Amino acid sequence: MSHLNDEELMARTANGCEQSFSELYGRFGVRMHRYFYRMLGQDVHVADDFTQDLFMKIIEKGAYYDPKKRFSTWLYTVAGNMVKNEYRRIGRQKPLPAAPGFFDENFSEKIDSEVFEKHLLVALEGLDETQKQCFVLRYQEELSMKEIAQIVGCPEGTVKSRLFYTVRKLADKLRAFAGVLA
Repeated sequence: MSHLNDEELMARTANGCEQSFSELYGRFGVRMHRYFYRMLGQDVHVADDFTQDLFMKIIEKGAYYDPKKRFSTWLYTVAGNMVKNEYRRIGRQKPLPAAPGFFDENFSEKIDSEVFEKHLLVALEGLDETQKQCFVLRYQEELSMKEIAQIVGCPEGTVKSRLFYTVRKLADKLRAFAGVLA
């Protein structure tokens, strides 16, 4: 099955092929778990549940997949809709509290990337849902502007604008790290 592309695997999965489904899960399971983890408050158990639900949707809703489109774009669209529904269900996601000393001018220059990652996650929680989704898809999932535009359902120019303002906002929040990780 490893010689088949994602679209072919999904077509086979929609027809009930368990091996194709297993291959898709092997290719996308960790990525989708990471996506849900980042989008839904860095909770491993929530990410586990959402990843399982997503792959159940692949089995149940496989007939809705259009094989003329990239599978990964469709998958992230379904996942993004699940996240939006969760945000609606629980109301606006509460930001995590800022770590002590985060905005301190004398923040140690001996900080490592693990600490930066934790602060980035805190800063991401302070973004609205569309900003966070665009940022995660572009800089953490490394999708193209075109793919992101298809996933979030807006023009590429809007995605670029959202990313510009999101990066600016994050840069302000993470100013304490300027030059430290360079």
